[in-house]
Amino acid sequence: MDNLDTESYRRGRIHAAKAKYAWRAVEAAHPGHASLSAWQAEFRHRFGMALGGLQNWERPPLKAVVSETKLMDGYRREAVTFTSRPGLEAFGWFLIPEDCPTAQPAIVCLPGHGVGVDGTVGITEEPYSENFALQCVRRGYPTFALELTGFGRRRDAAARAAGPGTSSCVRDSMAALMLGETMSGWRVWDTMRALDYLSTREDIVDPTRIGVMGISGGGLTALFAGALDTRIRSTVVNSYFNTFQASVLSIDHCVDNYVPDLLHVCEMPDLAALVAPRALFTVSGTKDPIFPIAAFEKAVVQAHDTYKTFGAPNQYGAEVFEGEHHFHGAGAFTFLEKTLQTPWGEAVSHKTKAGS
Repeated sequence: MDNLDTESYRRGRIHAAKAKYAWRAVEAAHPGHASLSAWQAEFRHRFGMALGGLQNWERPPLKAVVSETKLMDGYRREAVTFTSRPGLEAFGWFLIPEDCPTAQPAIVCLPGHGVGVDGTVGITEEPYSENFALQCVRRGYPTFALELTGFGRRRDAAARAAGPGTSSCVRDSMAALMLGETMSGWRVWDTMRALDYLSTREDIVDPTRIGVMGISGGGLTALFAGALDTRIRSTVVNSYFNTFQASVLSIDHCVDNYVPDLLHVCEMPDLAALVAPRALFTVSGTKDPIFPIAAFEKAVVQAHDTYKTFGAPNQYGAEVFEGEHHFHGAGAFTFLEKTLQTPWGEAVSHKTKAGS
């Protein structure tokens, strides 16, 4: 090996990294062991600490404000701001179906890189997002489309001056790292606070039936939030689920994808063990240039095995579509209907069963 070759060194170190919470190692060492739930709780705590210690963050009053209400074709659109952390507000569009009955299952929609949340609700063009928040509300779901930190309304002055498609993602992410936190943690926290907000809208939302759907960087946020927040009943990860080795460690990605020391905690497919036995659906395109299909298929096999061990094989689903990096909801919406419409106690037993 050429010792001047950083790629060889990098790949060797990555390959040698041992994840403490690797699912296959746990399953092999303790098949059906009674302490699986304790292991899961330990893993969840360690993962939260890796993202910046979310367990210790202050949860100030929401002080939510609806600043605008507009009647659209078949739904009402509300502009909502709420306090996420001290000194930081979050923004989202709350889309409410016309004549919406009370206590309905709801979905939080998380956009990826680009123009921000407006590209999911039909205000601004973002072709790869396919206006997926509108797709949700048109299927009858109260839908909260959340603006992620670094995009749209939630970016710094320099990015705003540079134009609508420019983010402050890199600057914000580097600041988070220097503070001992991560952009993944910031965005997951905002998502959790969005769930706090939806829980105050019980005139419309059933807080026990909330799903989260994200694409690309929003898919990261959906997966990580689903792993940490057990209030999330169903998680859809579009154009992100893969392995870290084959995606963000082999192909150039934005710095917001990286979490210090995460390889010593888990690989991406291991996170299915934190979502389980709650519902998880993963989607990928055959020609996605930044999340390779072969690694997606490998991750899917592991996720299936994980859900079988949790005694909930029907709570995991996956779909491959012909195409590149964009939103695809055919199977996902069928899965959401199944996993959100049925009361949780009837959807899956909480009892863990091995190998079933």
